[in-house]
Amino acid sequence: MRRNRRPARCSPPQTMRPSDPVGRRSGRRAAHHSEPAAEPERLQKVLSQAGLASRREAEDWIRAGRLSVNGRPATLGMKVVPGDQVRLDGRLIRQREPHSGGRTFIYHRSSGESLDKPATDEAGAMALLSRLPRRAGRRFVVVSPMPRIDGGLELICGDGELASRLQRGVRRWVSDFSVRIRGELTESQRQGILAGVLDSGERLQVLGCEGSGGEAANRWYALTVQGASGKEARQLLERQGALVSRVVRTRLGTLVLDRSLPRGHFRALEAQELEGLLAA
Repeated sequence: MRRNRRPARCSPPQTMRPSDPVGRRSGRRAAHHSEPAAEPERLQKVLSQAGLASRREAEDWIRAGRLSVNGRPATLGMKVVPGDQVRLDGRLIRQREPHSGGRTFIYHRSSGESLDKPATDEAGAMALLSRLPRRAGRRFVVVSPMPRIDGGLELICGDGELASRLQRGVRRWVSDFSVRIRGELTESQRQGILAGVLDSGERLQVLGCEGSGGEAANRWYALTVQGASGKEARQLLERQGALVSRVVRTRLGTLVLDRSLPRGHFRALEAQELEGLLAA
């Protein structure tokens, strides 16, 4: 007589236990690839880093109700993370990583050229700030700009927060200027320039003022000063009665204007160049 066999039980699907070696490997792999959560940043700072506005302008936008975060009106002091949806007048703003070297540019500016207005003597010429990549920012800051009458090395940044850091560092950087004057400096004039006194009474550290050649009635001088703007470099010579016709900045901190960058051309700074500039 045959016995009735009991139907086989369907065992539930096994779950991977913590003691399972495969589970441990998976856990380790997941932990290895996990990234630390981004620190929240103030909304004003995020907008400044995106090159959209200064912090003060961003505060005005918040008060006017033009900004929203994740569908809610923004408030002063609000902090956001990269995953938040920040909108200006309903348009989504793309947050960017701070201190990106690709948003800082070195430019070889011609004497008399405006950075924000196209040249009138060149057909089809565009102003520099119109030629910079849009992804680099919408609002650019020229760090320690040269007077329009002069030219040479210009440093331009599309990150408002980074631009502020660079502006603060200018007074600690050593700059080189090539200055053209009419005639030659007397020794008395040269010593007056080395004294570094400005019209305001402020004294700059002048590290050198040496002749570097010239033709006919014009002479060139190499001027090295710590913390001087282009306007102040010109002022140092004009205070001594020199007739200055041109000032060209050839070095700003660790950045040097070389022949590989022709006049009217720009390039993005490499990451190590930007790091060196900030460290200086």
